[in-house]
Amino acid sequence: MSKTKLDTKQLQGKTVIITGASSGIGEAAARLFAAEGANVVLGARRHSKLEQLVSELCDQGLQAVFLAGDVGNEDYAQALVAHAINVYGGLDASFNNAGTMGETGPIPEMSSENWHTTLNVNLTSAFYAAKHQIPAMKSGGGGSIIFTSSFVGYTAAFPGMGAYAASKAGLVGLTQVLATEHGADGIRANALLPGGTKTPMAGDLENNPEQLAFYNSIHALKRMAEPIEIAQAALFLASDQSSFVTGTALLVDGGNSINKV
Repeated sequence: MSKTKLDTKQLQGKTVIITGASSGIGEAAARLFAAEGANVVLGARRHSKLEQLVSELCDQGLQAVFLAGDVGNEDYAQALVAHAINVYGGLDASFNNAGTMGETGPIPEMSSENWHTTLNVNLTSAFYAAKHQIPAMKSGGGGSIIFTSSFVGYTAAFPGMGAYAASKAGLVGLTQVLATEHGADGIRANALLPGGTKTPMAGDLENNPEQLAFYNSIHALKRMAEPIEIAQAALFLASDQSSFVTGTALLVDGGNSINKV
């Protein structure tokens, strides 16, 4: 029997929107997805960071474009999808990863502005994304839509993080509804729930060893994740390797949720 070399690139020829792509998990996903053959359409607020990243990817012979903007704006969500269609002819998957921690503090002391801003960036943006991404995926015969949620508000809670926890928990409910509404369209919807990850959102850990030690201690693996480790889980959900996975809250948390010591 003759053997043919299989293409091992998991996203070969697929077009994927990635938000929050200017740093952290989003940047790691952009690099990984592009290396796995995807046409990546990158979004974030920082134009210069996106421009630099796309330039690097294109210099490597990979497919990447960007559009800077605010995910909390519906026009931007629509424009990202239009950009994907105009440049690459369609949309196969999305990793809606942009988010904010917001200001922390007890609910009685929290400003209404902080509450609404945090929910707008983390949760309302997901509604805008789904509203415009799903029709594009449906017209192409299916796809995979992914949201970055969190173990915070799902398996654990921290004082002062009410707005963040509420917004991230809401993503799980939205994911489940989207999975049931669009499964027959060949569209899978999943939420990715990272544990503590070494990103700018986690703060300056190199100069704060006590904070790093605490973050390490709450995980069964006794360490935080590198951004690429979360990106690899997102790759699984975006690829055909997860073809029978939908409506899940996928914990990628280093055992945070089961760690008691």
